[in-house]
Amino acid sequence: MLEIKNLHAQVNGKKILNGINLSVRKGEIHAIMGPNGSGKSTLSSVLVGNPAFVVTEGHVVYEGKNLLELSPEDRSREGIFLSFQYPVEIPGVSMVNFMRAAVNEHRKYKGLEPVPATDFLKLMREKRSIVELDNKLAGRSVNEGFSGGEKKRNEIFQMAMLEPKLAILDETDSGLDIDALRIVAGGVNKLKTNENATIVITHYQRLLEYIKPDVVHVLYKGRIIKTAGPELALELEEKGYDWLKTED
Repeated sequence: MLEIKNLHAQVNGKKILNGINLSVRKGEIHAIMGPNGSGKSTLSSVLVGNPAFVVTEGHVVYEGKNLLELSPEDRSREGIFLSFQYPVEIPGVSMVNFMRAAVNEHRKYKGLEPVPATDFLKLMREKRSIVELDNKLAGRSVNEGFSGGEKKRNEIFQMAMLEPKLAILDETDSGLDIDALRIVAGGVNKLKTNENATIVITHYQRLLEYIKPDVVHVLYKGRIIKTAGPELALELEEKGYDWLKTED
């Protein structure tokens, strides 16, 4: 599904990624861990096409297409979804209108007709239940006045509505208490299929107790310095990252 080869990127003239190599297949969950400043969020920004990040070298192929040639909008329409570390508020734009516009835009790209209003509201009710999102929240402006946990649940609700092929979760566990973490992770697990894939970016092993990764990567100084199975996350929880830095 996703092949990243020798990816280098910078922001404001500063090099952040220094040769990322990563392969993600359908049905897999990959966890990317690493200390602050290692390039985890930069990688997610590059994959979704944030124009502030400039790719200076390397290739990214997604579903057989050169991802770097696609606009951010087309990357979304092609099935790439990013759950933000700090979801933004959009005052004056209701969740219903926001999600209906997004869903129908994706359908238009695929040559499908818009979802009728009654069917759309039914779909929203169904998907809200995945993350226990209250109807009152779904009827308000996007993220306006939401708590941190509500914003993160709203992100996974949006993911459920759009049904992406590749979901990138950028520190979704940041700032969540244990109950919100359980709900958010449960939503991610319910959306997993053999036809999609997920990249989970996190500092901590606790999220991976709920979302079980197939592969764990350690990102350090803009490069993946170690890849192993889920046991690597437990080792990092016990030892931290310093032992890997010395190996590097």
